Amino acid sequence: MLELVKSGGWLMLPIIACSIVALGIVIERLRSLQRKRVMPEYLMRQILQLHKDDKLKLADLEKLKSSSPLGRILAAGLVNRDHNKEVMKEAIEEVGRQVVHDLERYLNTLGTIASISPLLGLLGTVIGMIKVFSVIVTAGVGDPGVLAGGISEALITTAAGLSVAIPSLMFHRYFSGLIDRLVIGMEEQALKLVEVIHGERELR
Repeated sequence: MLELVKSGGWLMLPIIACSIVALGIVIERLRSLQRKRVMPEYLMRQILQLHKDDKLKLADLEKLKSSSPLGRILAAGLVNRDHNKEVMKEAIEEVGRQVVHDLERYLNTLGTIASISPLLGLLGTVIGMIKVFSVIVTAGVGDPGVLAGGISEALITTAAGLSVAIPSLMFHRYFSGLIDRLVIGMEEQALKLVEVIHGERELR
């Protein structure tokens, strides 16, 4: 492996750095975007029961706010539960935009890595081919083995770049779809909360 890295030249260093960053983002997002962390199943039932029993206190709202992304959204609505429906919805939407932004954290970086890694690999290959042709100009084509070795070394960076870009792109698409599903689920929960608070839906 070390020999492959050395053969690829200095452009292997940014490609390796991209792979390390991408791996870190994937691990962090896999942990943070678990459904049980983003929108725990018990949360809505617990809050509605407290509301029904008229036991919802400020301390409960603070605890709810720090519990999960869904908790932040529901807490924003509950703080304004004494206002009309539109005010409550606006508060939820405002916090909801912040929550979505937090859920999408690092995804732009992951997408950038997926885009630039093959370009770095291609640049390494182009530089390698330039070196090969420089050898041909100075020494001729008398030794095909030397040329073949030089070309294979030039292609190492392209292979390395694609090896980083392909999984990065796959995880970027996966996380984007996962976030969309989580956002839809949180919107449904928030709408249910507003309707129950304002008596437009039965508490079940």
